[in-house]
Amino acid sequence: MARRAIYYDTETTGLKPDTDRIIEIAAYDAHKKTSLCTFVNPGMPIPAESTSITGITDEMVKDAPTFKQAAEMLVEFCEGDVVLIAHNNDNFDKHFLTAEFKRAEVELPKYPYVDTLKWARKYRPDLPKYSLQYLRELYGIDANNAHRALDDVMVMKQVFEKMIGDLTIEEVFILLNQKSGPITQMPFGKHRGTPLAKVPKHYLSWLAKSGALDKEDNAELKETLSKLALI
Repeated sequence: MARRAIYYDTETTGLKPDTDRIIEIAAYDAHKKTSLCTFVNPGMPIPAESTSITGITDEMVKDAPTFKQAAEMLVEFCEGDVVLIAHNNDNFDKHFLTAEFKRAEVELPKYPYVDTLKWARKYRPDLPKYSLQYLRELYGIDANNAHRALDDVMVMKQVFEKMIGDLTIEEVFILLNQKSGPITQMPFGKHRGTPLAKVPKHYLSWLAKSGALDKEDNAELKETLSKLALI
């Protein structure tokens, strides 16, 4: 029996899993056609910058479940043979789940994950950008309440289904893990498409110092640049 696809998304107080907190989590079971969506009381004030992006205020989460309670809800919702799918999962959502489960002292099941951003970058290299809202517009999907968890989940589901066509989740796993050959050109940023040897050294140095090359998606690029003595 094929794994059930569960699309999920988190909204947070910021970008750092070690100091920021989840304030909303949503999931959609594509097989059962059921959803889970809950605010989470982060136990800290929500920064104004986060509220300006998500629209989520301290008042909205004051009576919400703690993350421990939300984690138990999520685990129950994701019972069985499932795969969790999120946009920018490998560099964001998965890290927040891991940090929050650890803080709550709840065991995080060993879910398999699919990152729709990683898929888009690998199989649509012709695109200039890969934000969820850009992909929504590209595939002609109706506008949603961006940066609210369940709205983003439903858009992500439609986008990903457009991108993979009739491929199964098992086939998606195989393709995502295939090596695409050695990296010879800059895969992103303002020097995208430029041969690595011709990318300005100060730009590569900045990438290294900023931590951009430490992201999981850029591990192969970092290794290649190191072998070429470019960083």
